[in-house]
Amino acid sequence: MKSIKIVTDSTVDVPAAVLAEHGVEVVPLHLTVDGEAFIDRVTITPEQFMAKMKAARELPKSSQPSVGEFLAVYDRLGADGSEIVSIHMAGELSGTVRAAEHAAALTEAAVTVVDSQFISCALGFQVLEAARLAKAGRSVADIIRRLDEIRRCTRLYVVLDTLEHLVKGGRIGRGKALIGSLLRIKPIAALVDGLYTPVAQVRSFSQAVSHLAGRLVEEQGAKRVEKIAIAHADAPRWAERLKEAVTDIIGYSPIDIVETTPVISIHTGPGALALMYYAEEAPLDE
Repeated sequence: MKSIKIVTDSTVDVPAAVLAEHGVEVVPLHLTVDGEAFIDRVTITPEQFMAKMKAARELPKSSQPSVGEFLAVYDRLGADGSEIVSIHMAGELSGTVRAAEHAAALTEAAVTVVDSQFISCALGFQVLEAARLAKAGRSVADIIRRLDEIRRCTRLYVVLDTLEHLVKGGRIGRGKALIGSLLRIKPIAALVDGLYTPVAQVRSFSQAVSHLAGRLVEEQGAKRVEKIAIAHADAPRWAERLKEAVTDIIGYSPIDIVETTPVISIHTGPGALALMYYAEEAPLDE
C-alpha cells in the first residue's frame, strides 16, 4: 500500500514539535509589516509579530503561499509514489486552498486538497487525525470521510477585544466600530462554513468566558468531547481563565492553549480569544 503524507499551512496553530512528531509538512503563509517581509512561524514568531504589529504605522498584511511553493512540496513528497492529503484554512478566509488546488493540478503526485472550513486549532483537529489515520495505514478515502465527520462536529467561537482591526481590514464599517467602542461591546462570533457569523455581544471578558463555557456545555449535550483548544492573541490571562471555567464545568482535560498565528491576529487585533472543540456521539456499548 502506498504511504500517505499530510500537508497543511501555518495557520494550523499546532506546536511545530507536535507536527514534526506526526510527520506533517507545513507550507507557511507570508506577512508584511511596514514593508518588511516575513515568513509565518519561520522568520517571525507570533509573539514577535504581536510586538511589531502594535508598533506598526499601518495594518500588517498577509498573503497565501504561492502555487510554486505548494508545487515544490508536492513534487518532493510524492517523488517516492506517496499520496498526499493537503488540509488548509477556510477557503472563505484565504486563497490558500485555491493555490493548493492549482498546484495539485500541476504536480504528477496524487494530491487531495481539503478545505477544513476552519482555522487555528480547529484546523489542527483535522490535520492531526489525518496524520494518525495515515500512520495506521488507512486509505485517502477513509481519511476524507473521517475529516468530514470531525468538521461537522467542530465548533469555533471567537471574542474580540476591539473592532479596530476589522475596520482597518475593511470587514466592518467605522460607524459600527465607533458604536461598539462607546458601548464597550465585545462581539462573539462563530466560524460557520468558513465564515464569521455573529452570535452574541457581551460587555466584558468575564461575560465572554462565561458565555463560551456555557455554549460548550449546551451544545455538548450527551455527546463525548474529543478535543478542546483555546487560542489567543496576546491574551494569555483570559485564555487561562477560560480554560479554568471549562475545566470546572465539564471536568475535561487537557486543554491546549496556544498563541495564535499572525495571519489571524492581523484581523482580530490584540486581545482576541477563541474556543474550539469537537464532540461526538459516544458508542452505544460505552
